Amino acid sequence: MSDDVLYAVEDHVATITLNRPERQNTISGPMLDSLTQKLLEADKDVDVRAIVITGSGKFFCAGLDLRGSRISSDASSATNLDLRDTPPTVLHNLDTPTICALNGSAAGYGMDLALGCDIRLMAEDSKLAAAFTKRGIVPESGGTWLLPRLIGWSKAAEIIFTGQTLSAAECEEMGLVSRVVNSNELPEVTASLAAKVAANAPMAVQASKRMMRMGMNETFNDHVHHVFLQLLPLFQTEDFKEGMKSFMEKREPEFKGR
Repeated sequence: MSDDVLYAVEDHVATITLNRPERQNTISGPMLDSLTQKLLEADKDVDVRAIVITGSGKFFCAGLDLRGSRISSDASSATNLDLRDTPPTVLHNLDTPTICALNGSAAGYGMDLALGCDIRLMAEDSKLAAAFTKRGIVPESGGTWLLPRLIGWSKAAEIIFTGQTLSAAECEEMGLVSRVVNSNELPEVTASLAAKVAANAPMAVQASKRMMRMGMNETFNDHVHHVFLQLLPLFQTEDFKEGMKSFMEKREPEFKGR
């Protein structure tokens, strides 16, 4: 079962791959646990400065595998799940930047997983399918929180209430993805973007992500105060000194994460 979620680290970038192509990368219960563990492992690794989540084969993720997951129609068992340790919650609270490389279509849980990442790149022949209400459920993994914040209430309501399937072009037009690229170019474009993130001061990038996340629920005055408090320790880092020194010397910085 461990082969269903692959994990690799190279050049400060951790890549997590859903590896169940014969089942369209549907996620079983054990895969949920493995995905959570890999996300936490990457976030704790000081050598990792960016996390890429993608899928193998033609699909990114076609949702939950109800036959192989812990999900049950028994309401009493569902209420006993500890949602704090599930991938959507863990993903939301990571300090390390996350990039979703949508190599193929995403439906249901797969769509929510993609929306939970900081940045999304999408293959031109991929789709996002919000098929929840067509299956008699709601977006159970963050979609009802994420989608209105990403594209506004009215458009999010239309997509969720109608169970709409979005093309890559529609996703790009709405701002749901940063860019749409040719399927063959997606790995290269993703690697280039991840490398650009990883090249910057990791503590500053992570602090920026924390501030963006906090800012979604703060007043402006409170947020400015918290940003100032984040700046103080950054001024004491070796990376800050290297950033200033490289700027004065007109060269690329070499950050160490210290």
